[in-house]
Amino acid sequence: MIKEIKNNILYFDGCNTVELAEKYGTPLYVMSETAIVEKCKEIRDTFLNKYERTRAAYAAKAFLTLSMCRIIEREGLCLDVVSGGELYTAIKANFPAEKIEFNGNNKSIGELELAIDYNIGRIIVDGLDELDIIEGICKKKGKKTNILYRITPGVKSDSHDYIVTGKKDSKFGIPLDDEVIFPAIEKAINSPHINFMGFHFHVGSQLLNNESHLKALGTALKLIKDIIDKYNYVTPELNIGGGFGIKYTDDDDKKSYAYFLDPMMERIEEFSKEMNITRPEIVIEPGRSIVGESGITLYTIGTIKDIKGIRKYVSVDGGMTDNIRPALYQAKYEGIVANKADMAKTDLVTISGKCCESGDILIKDAHIAIAERGDIFAVFSTGAYGYSMASNYNKNPVPATVLVKDGKSEIIVKRQTYDHMIANEVIPESLK
Repeated sequence: MIKEIKNNILYFDGCNTVELAEKYGTPLYVMSETAIVEKCKEIRDTFLNKYERTRAAYAAKAFLTLSMCRIIEREGLCLDVVSGGELYTAIKANFPAEKIEFNGNNKSIGELELAIDYNIGRIIVDGLDELDIIEGICKKKGKKTNILYRITPGVKSDSHDYIVTGKKDSKFGIPLDDEVIFPAIEKAINSPHINFMGFHFHVGSQLLNNESHLKALGTALKLIKDIIDKYNYVTPELNIGGGFGIKYTDDDDKKSYAYFLDPMMERIEEFSKEMNITRPEIVIEPGRSIVGESGITLYTIGTIKDIKGIRKYVSVDGGMTDNIRPALYQAKYEGIVANKADMAKTDLVTISGKCCESGDILIKDAHIAIAERGDIFAVFSTGAYGYSMASNYNKNPVPATVLVKDGKSEIIVKRQTYDHMIANEVIPESLK
């Protein structure tokens, strides 16, 4: 078991969480290598090894460090990046260029040059002018690059609006207007600097049913058929994105990868036979589903304010600077007093952060053991988008990250110091 309780203490991948807090300080991100590897194995067993000509590209935006790059490569996955910084991290980790895919709705010229110089496997084009930029760079450098078009399938997913990406009104993707999409496709097919591989869609994040995936797939398959009919061109690849939900609370009805992927693969196989074409290579982009439940965050409890008849606030030494999701889109979490893990959860409290914002609340109305200053509080399922979205608001340093496995721990991200935090600040001559 990744999480277990022994002698009233929460253990995570064999490590005593109270000892982790004492050794490394808090707030502290803790990532289980065992849990990450188990999710990668599930992807191999239910998708990569089950279906020929498939790839899984880990969505780096969920959590990316040099160490994570090494784990993903070792486990046989590709990497989906969305910025020059993520790409640079992959390059510094010596991640194989051909296994990198570059997403993003507003890639800069510098980022595209970095990608093309490194000879990455795919650039997923998100806007019409991006193709022109890529062609210009490739022409100048004497190169040819593989691209997919990210399309906006026009489906609404059952998730928070901030993490729904496939609806018509979206900053992501190319709209499926005939006057827009078909000239762009014809241009890519005929370009001497482009290998046009096909299409990409991503309908949203933290999805707990497959309806929007299947609707978007229908839209993509119709487009593939139209391309065959119009240009006699068979696209060799289809990227069906990710968004597979995880369990944050007991209310979340998490589904398996197979629940999402098997119906889509069945439909793609049927379509390919109907069209008498070789089934496209299928790519998925799991991110949160690999690392979300693989991480916890440890805090030290400080001030406790009991407003009689209203609310009891239990403050921790972190908050929205290390986990912005509750403040940003009302994400819900569960947690436990790690050093009182077996004690009855009789106290109804709100876990609040230390930032100067009333919205800095990590968990509202949590049932926990009666807490005291100095206790260690663990929040579950924080492996995705905690470290990635961390900030220095109120000049709070970014926490350290440790990787744990079978009772052993290692630092993979050092705690940011105050000096590191202001390293790029300067006082101009006029103020000296």
